[in-house]
Amino acid sequence: MALTTKQIQRHFDGFLQTPTLWENNAVFELNQFTIEQKSLPINALIDAKLRLGKYIERFVSFQLQHEKSMQLLAENTQIKKDKITIGEIDYLLIKDEKPIHLEVIYKFYLYDASVGNTEIGHLIGPNRKDSLVEKLDKLQYKQLPLLYSKECEAYLKTLDLNALEIEQQVYFKAQLFVPYVKKEMQLKTLNQNCISGFYIYKYDIEQFLTCKFHILTKKDWLIVPHPNVNWANFNVFKHELNTYFLREFSPMVWVKHPSGEIEKLFFVWW
Repeated sequence: MALTTKQIQRHFDGFLQTPTLWENNAVFELNQFTIEQKSLPINALIDAKLRLGKYIERFVSFQLQHEKSMQLLAENTQIKKDKITIGEIDYLLIKDEKPIHLEVIYKFYLYDASVGNTEIGHLIGPNRKDSLVEKLDKLQYKQLPLLYSKECEAYLKTLDLNALEIEQQVYFKAQLFVPYVKKEMQLKTLNQNCISGFYIYKYDIEQFLTCKFHILTKKDWLIVPHPNVNWANFNVFKHELNTYFLREFSPMVWVKHPSGEIEKLFFVWW
């Protein structure tokens, strides 16, 4: 299904309003990339069929191209060995006359204290198929070291770059969701402003009997909640929700209370 310009603009603005998961190099000394989060009329052609990660990268490209202090040298460069792709460099750019290798990540994580032993270790994906720890390990031991590989060296020479002179940074944004019963949770290492909503178990949905609901498509997970959507009553929502649970999928839902307040929740199947 094609996306309208208005939908893409809402996705882009939601992306901009999502904070980075930590500040400076607070996590594993991974330096966060800084760029002004200014809204622009989105006029880029973006393929609606792109998976969310690649869709986000189109937004980052749009950002970088409109930043006068930066020069984008290359993006989504596949590094190959014997004609087989061994990895991809998201972006190479010049910022303030300094070459930067930038990796872009946008994630949705739930805080589950039963998993892991640290704040970082407690964060898992909505379907429990990934975690922040796994992503950080991949960054540290696979994605970032690719820059220093022999295969990448030849490519860098075509841009007159030396890996040892390139600074590596991450542009890691995330929305975090905490248990519905722990709304006042305070984070210590990660960015408190990343808490975007809550999650609730399937057997607790009866407490929302008087609410209205809107289940979002994955790209709409980026959007800041607003009232101008098609709302379903509890019975219709509960039936639709069960179809997600049968597939072991945890949907993101906007819940509108009788007061008019809208909350963003994941209803989890597990």
